[in-house]
Amino acid sequence: MFNSPADVSERLAAVDYLSDDSIATSVFLAAALGKPLLAEGPAGVGKTQLAKAVAQASGADLIRLQCYEGLDEARALYEWNYKKQLLRIQATSSDDDIFSEEFLLERPLLKAIRSAGPTVLLIDETDKADVEVEGLLLELLSDFQVTIPELGTIEATLRPFVVLTSNATRELSEALKRRCLYLHIEYPTPERERDIVLAQVPTLPVDLAEQLARTVATLRELELKKAPSVAETVDWARTLLALGREELDGETVSGTLGVVLKHASDQARARKELGL
Repeated sequence: MFNSPADVSERLAAVDYLSDDSIATSVFLAAALGKPLLAEGPAGVGKTQLAKAVAQASGADLIRLQCYEGLDEARALYEWNYKKQLLRIQATSSDDDIFSEEFLLERPLLKAIRSAGPTVLLIDETDKADVEVEGLLLELLSDFQVTIPELGTIEATLRPFVVLTSNATRELSEALKRRCLYLHIEYPTPERERDIVLAQVPTLPVDLAEQLARTVATLRELELKKAPSVAETVDWARTLLALGREELDGETVSGTLGVVLKHASDQARARKELGL
């Protein structure tokens, strides 16, 4: 997929994802070694966007499995079309061959394994799923195959590039981590966040982008329920453009805090600490 870490950085930048050396090296090695990449870090640092950018930069299809509490095999891997099976039984008075391809419903994991073209499989917010889901992933992540009792083992003809993300709300199992390369992503430095903002909102004045990045960095140092994400910083930049503001003064910050802080207590703390 990529020739070198520098190639990763260049091609991700071309799709407006500005990586650092750690991200570029991890993506390159994951592709070169054929290993899943586990990206962990606070919510809103660009983990999900990284998978999307890799897909866009490499011309691959993106298949996404959004994890949540209660996610099971039927939603993640496959299930049978029971209504269609019942109709076949009623029509033929036999249950022969009702567990065949004709009755199989693909879910994201199976779809990624069976894909014939380049694919990026995003397993998003893995830490939100139940522990049992990790067991479901082990075969796929180690051998890039899945086993369906009625059909046998299905191996990937072309290995997908797999990105798992985690906000570290719970510890993932060692068995899962052992199968992956690990990348920890933190909030960007103010300088890198300024560059990210300018890449996403190129018409924003550089001075204003710098003010935004410094202000957001200050907000993240406060004890907030939810620190501003990079995407919210970009939204703030677009907000200032929409309002025609050329400077991030106290009045502007106070009037637009709702773009980056989504809890009343966080806004109150920010107004106090920033002297608004």
